Amino acid sequence: MTALFSLLSPAELSAAFGIALLAGTVKGLVGFAMPMIFISGLSLFLAPDLALAGLILPTLVTNGMQALRQGSAAALASIRRFRVFLLTGLVCLLLSAQMVRVLPQQALLLVIGLPVTVFACIQLMGKMLTLSNPSRRSEAVVGGVAGLIGGVSGVWGPPTVAYLTALGTEKTEQIRVQGVIYGLGAVALLIAHTGSGVMRAETAPFSLALIVPAVAGMWIGGRLHDRIDQALFRRATLVVLLVAGLNLLRRGLLM
Repeated sequence: MTALFSLLSPAELSAAFGIALLAGTVKGLVGFAMPMIFISGLSLFLAPDLALAGLILPTLVTNGMQALRQGSAAALASIRRFRVFLLTGLVCLLLSAQMVRVLPQQALLLVIGLPVTVFACIQLMGKMLTLSNPSRRSEAVVGGVAGLIGGVSGVWGPPTVAYLTALGTEKTEQIRVQGVIYGLGAVALLIAHTGSGVMRAETAPFSLALIVPAVAGMWIGGRLHDRIDQALFRRATLVVLLVAGLNLLRRGLLM
């Protein structure tokens, strides 16, 4: 606790706990957006590297919970199905994470934020964009983009969700698949940013402390998820995806 108060005031720590609770609730409901909420909220009063460090352990733990909710066999089946996405995303995440302190993020945020926003708007207006027979190449491209943006910003959900939504993935499977994809990405993010210096002895206690409110939020969001049908889940997902895309655009334009 002493280490935490050397980095944050009690008011800042309380605000961080509230952000973690909100992030967990939204993630429990639609399966993603935790890094986006963490980064958007924590960056208002913390340095970017500390905000990024804060999301790493809660993201790792909650994605493990999400991936294994239906058991390890279902999680392994999801890994096999999306192995190309996972492999390309992992490679790009590890490469881009090493450039987090020197690579300009503005262009990357705008490049991913614009198509995600357009996709969500079109879908919400009733125009269904679907991928009935996606190729390995398209899966690799989406995985690579998700990994690239995830390594430099800690946010890799929007392109992943847009891809799964276009596939028409059933809500329970979509939640599980996201947990598997983000969980493996979170392990890579932890390794990568241990190497980059973002996650270190001074910042680890802060990230560790945020696990509890994030898990509590996951429980709340999970209860809400179980109460909604596929159509409402899809619409909720698209609304959160639209917010995510607009947030990426905001960050890219204001940098």
